[in-house]
Amino acid sequence: MTASLAYLNARFGLSQDAWTIYNAVTITRKAARTETQDRLNLFYLFEEHATNPKSAHTPFLIVPADPDHPKCQTQWTYAEAYETVLKYARWLAEVHGVRKNEIVAMDITNKPMFLWVWFALWSLGAKPAFINTNLRSNAFVHCVRVSTARLLLVDPQIRDVLDDETKLELDADGRGRAVDAIILDTDVEPSISALSPYRAPDEARSGEKLNSVSMLIYTSGTTGLPKAANVTWGKTLAGTHYFPRLLELTPRDRYFTAMPLYHSSASVLGVCQALGAACAIVIAPKFSPRTYMKLVCETEATVIQYIGEACRYLLSSPPSPYDRAHRVRVAFGNGMRPDVWQRFKDRFGIPNICEFYGATEGPGATAVYERNGFLLGAIGRSGAVTRLLMGGVSVLVKHDHTTDLPYRDPRTNFCVKCARNEPGELITQLDAANIADKFQGYLGNDKASSSKILRDVFKKGDAYYRTGDLQRLDPDGRWWFVDRVGDTFRWKSENVSTAEVSEALGSHAAIREANVYGVQLPHHDGRAGCAAVGLVEGRELDGSVRRELAALARKRLPRYAVPLFLRVMRELEVTGTMKHQKVVLRDEGVDPGKTGRDEMFWLPPGADAYEPFGGEEWARLVGGDARL
Repeated sequence: MTASLAYLNARFGLSQDAWTIYNAVTITRKAARTETQDRLNLFYLFEEHATNPKSAHTPFLIVPADPDHPKCQTQWTYAEAYETVLKYARWLAEVHGVRKNEIVAMDITNKPMFLWVWFALWSLGAKPAFINTNLRSNAFVHCVRVSTARLLLVDPQIRDVLDDETKLELDADGRGRAVDAIILDTDVEPSISALSPYRAPDEARSGEKLNSVSMLIYTSGTTGLPKAANVTWGKTLAGTHYFPRLLELTPRDRYFTAMPLYHSSASVLGVCQALGAACAIVIAPKFSPRTYMKLVCETEATVIQYIGEACRYLLSSPPSPYDRAHRVRVAFGNGMRPDVWQRFKDRFGIPNICEFYGATEGPGATAVYERNGFLLGAIGRSGAVTRLLMGGVSVLVKHDHTTDLPYRDPRTNFCVKCARNEPGELITQLDAANIADKFQGYLGNDKASSSKILRDVFKKGDAYYRTGDLQRLDPDGRWWFVDRVGDTFRWKSENVSTAEVSEALGSHAAIREANVYGVQLPHHDGRAGCAAVGLVEGRELDGSVRRELAALARKRLPRYAVPLFLRVMRELEVTGTMKHQKVVLRDEGVDPGKTGRDEMFWLPPGADAYEPFGGEEWARLVGGDARL
């Protein structure tokens, strides 16, 4: 009997479904109750921990020690952090006149000041706009302007963002009101520390709803200028209460992140998670594969946060005595590729991986807690009960790679659901009469917001949110990421998944990372596969490696998916959250006149290894003398 129940549970995911449904219902009720009490603002939870004797003197924020400044404070209890936040609140309210519902732009790196400003704004009923600290010039000005902020707070570490041209752009010049840019210099913090704490009255935080905006977080801007996503209190509450249960966080945990705080991974799913469990958040200034595990050990972290490419960088770093000297029980994040997953666990001795899938602005998310290999590489699992009750909420539909839109049946003009194991775009059901209940879109960009909504999907009048991600659902209810819409390209009349090719090449010991995309060639239809690769330190793309890569690609991939070109790059351009930039690489293609000094190789028909590719080979393609 016990064996039969265990089999049924494993086969149909019954216990996981029970856990998911129970917690979803519990947290939904909690959120509704909090809304009724008019205490949605997470400042109240922060205040509760800071004033409760059980948690007031436990660590809230830990930063790794700075060897250059050994006397600097590196740890704050909830009570100490609360007092600091209230001092910042007085400074913002009295010196800069910040008021309820005002948006204030923050361009601050990973440091305690980020949290002090963020929570001080919430305490005043104001809303932060988290600016990507890597942005400069036009993209930076765009993000500040889109936020509607009249006040911009800038970290002195990146003061170069405010050059003369940018300052002029932020002045009132017919495109909007003037933005008051304040550099938070070394003399600012002491002056704030001298102030007395100020707790704004509850009225300053009143009137919030679950779909009210709590903050602005920007998209990565891989396909254009970043968009300001409206992140609601409902979304922040999910990060605060649901994921800590999934990770089984307790007040004794120390949650380590080196991801940028301006992104939802480190803020909503990092700081807010720690807040939900009343545990400590450990914030590293930046991600460095050479020092990451050392800092994890020194700060006694028990949970670490990752982004997939960061794990690949860690694997390519030299072994160190810190690799397995830590206390980490689980790694949490998104984008961990299957070819990295087990190698990462084995090298660093981390027993559990919790992988989630979701978008900052999107409704819903999935996650898996992998312990024994069954869920390795998956991004979610739906058991039989979940599929029965909620099967129509998240649906995969056939995708048209020619238009990059969901395919519609020419007879009915409705979308077509995918069969099991068939890749398709994930869409999520919305209330057609109240889209904003689950999707609030992008501030000041109605066109981009509308483009995410698909109407008349399965019947007239219905509405769904487009994730822009191709996934597949296997017979065991596991969800697998396939590719981003637009990244998949067609070659030889077949669809090539860039993620699949990247995974195959990345399994070679010489390849640190591979950014795969399709390039147009003269006299050829479709796009040929090209991989911009970064090499492991000390490795070269010599003849033997080029031969091994050709054999590996042909073994692991369908013939049409084998990349025909390799571009060796010293550094691959990525966003602050380590997403590969592809637009420029696609536009440059393989024309030697556009690829600069990067080494190029190709795999001509019949060759058993990638061969050098230059002006002569390009001329053959242009002249039609070479066919691939």
